[in-house]
Amino acid sequence: MEALLARAASPQRIALLAQFLRFGTVGTFGFVVDTAVVYATRFWLGLYGAGILSFVVAATANWSLNRVWTFRGRGGDVPAHRQWALFMAANLIGFVLNRGTYFALVATSPVCAANPVLAVAAGSVAGLSANFVLSRRLVFR
Repeated sequence: MEALLARAASPQRIALLAQFLRFGTVGTFGFVVDTAVVYATRFWLGLYGAGILSFVVAATANWSLNRVWTFRGRGGDVPAHRQWALFMAANLIGFVLNRGTYFALVATSPVCAANPVLAVAAGSVAGLSANFVLSRRLVFR
């Protein structure tokens, strides 16, 4: 039992968990940015346009924070503009999960249409794991 516990709590797994928690913290900040942009632009762009713009703004903020904090020291040999483009491309799967959930809820739930923060939150959770794995394995290697 001790050997199993020691393997489960290896330094590598603890480091991975810490990295995932930092990624989640950055994602929480991104959620705030995402929500703020949706609320700031929804009457100008509509809920769908606001959802797309807010994703790009929040993803850019997340890339910046992940670059300097979550994955500090990883992927530094790639120029920032290329790394940003790779981050955006790698997170297209997360985008589909995130915004697919957002759009589905806004379209089908009057509660989410009236309170888009609920759709933003559900979308963020839907894309979290995919974004972490892709960021870790493709962008910040």
